[in-house]
Amino acid sequence: MSAVSQPAPAPTLRALLARRELELHLATAADDAALDAGVRWVHSSDLADPTPFLSEDVVLLTTGTQFVDGFLDGGADGESSGAEDYVTRLRARGVRGLGFGTEVVRDGIPESLRAACERAGIPLFEVPYRTPFIAVARAAAEAIAAQAYARRSWALDAQRALALAALRPDGFDATLAELARQLGAWVGLYDASGALSHAHGAADVGANSRLREAVDAEAAALLRRGGGTGAAMRLHGTAVTLQTLGSGGRRGVLATAGVDLDQEARAVVTAVVGTTGLALEQRRMTAGAWSRLRAALVDLLVGGRPELVRDVAVDAWGGHPSAPYVVALADSAAPTGARELLDQLATNGRLFYGRDDDGVLLVAAASDRPLLDDVAERLTWRLGVADAATDADLATARERARLARDRGRLGAATDIADAPGDLLGDLATPAARARAGAELERLRSHDARHGTALTATLTTWLEHDGAHEATARALGLHRHTIRARIALAQRLLGRDLSSFPDRAAVWAALRLSG
Repeated sequence: MSAVSQPAPAPTLRALLARRELELHLATAADDAALDAGVRWVHSSDLADPTPFLSEDVVLLTTGTQFVDGFLDGGADGESSGAEDYVTRLRARGVRGLGFGTEVVRDGIPESLRAACERAGIPLFEVPYRTPFIAVARAAAEAIAAQAYARRSWALDAQRALALAALRPDGFDATLAELARQLGAWVGLYDASGALSHAHGAADVGANSRLREAVDAEAAALLRRGGGTGAAMRLHGTAVTLQTLGSGGRRGVLATAGVDLDQEARAVVTAVVGTTGLALEQRRMTAGAWSRLRAALVDLLVGGRPELVRDVAVDAWGGHPSAPYVVALADSAAPTGARELLDQLATNGRLFYGRDDDGVLLVAAASDRPLLDDVAERLTWRLGVADAATDADLATARERARLARDRGRLGAATDIADAPGDLLGDLATPAARARAGAELERLRSHDARHGTALTATLTTWLEHDGAHEATARALGLHRHTIRARIALAQRLLGRDLSSFPDRAAVWAALRLSG
């Protein structure tokens, strides 16, 4: 498939043969692919090997001067320099067709040359004596110029149509739809998360699941690389181009499939890339104001004003999840594409989200819990999850979700009941840590002043259930040294370390103070 163009005769061998004034006659059988392949120029040469002076996709004209003296039959020296070798070289160079000027140096077309062209699949045609080679070259040049003019005219018309589409109320989507129409191709827009947000045109391409999966994967890989990059390739036999959008090439990807882009078509796509990238950057700037609004709503939500949050969310985004809820707290450092994905999910109130000082809060209906698993996996984000039966439970659910998040792993939504850890970790509030530090202050000050290791020895001793022998082996010391250190630590702390309550208190202080 090729990009849409204004009606104009394409510069092909078929079009050249159709010019009646030239009176050219096809002398071999030729398939449609050979006759309809594009021709870049017409060149004439009577050299025995003109290929060093030819470019690809040309039609070659010859009078056959080089075919005298037995050349076509291998030459007088018997070397293999006949028609077969001549035509093989032309094919390898990418010659589209061979025109033989008859009645100049010999009558008719040599049969050996005709047979060699048949075998090689190169169309061979007769140029009669009354048709000068310059007329054939001029006809090809006219067709090439006409096509170039048509393509330039199409590019200008296409850009005007795209500019008008951009002025529509749905200008963003309308521009992409117009681009698909102009190219006669499938056009897709991927957001910063790698999700396909818009798609238009070429239903056969869009319905090809294997092709779509391949394009999706390439778009995601391009976003990870970033840097304003692009790529052109063939996936499952279909031409595909990809171009990143926005600052740093991380705002999205514009993809086309099912069309080989020529220079003019690439210029049109580049214009859309520029305007779309600008629109995405403007959206990003506007998103800053929305993010501040969401942050304020999170403060209201955990501050006990869920009814006000619900009213604003309905007006701004079309809805708000209903109780019972599932509450998640994510890392404050959001991955690339997080906002775009969350904005999609927040449409019509399926999800509420906003940032506060401790991370990104997400609220969904309890029945929509798989949604949070999908978010964590797609963004490789760490989410802690907790249930909230009513509005009044949201604040406490957020705290449970924070504990689950801090113990969870990347790419997973972890429930507090499934999170690894212990009760002491849950109790590690700033006040508890300060109290633990005060408990150990005299012990640590002694270590700092005298260069002793009482704190480390005590920690190892408690880890070995107060056994002096085991502690000595673990530290590589004598058991009497361990005994003396524990006795000194006991005096400094003012604790009876032979009793379980005092041991437990000191152990908790060591754990909480880090």
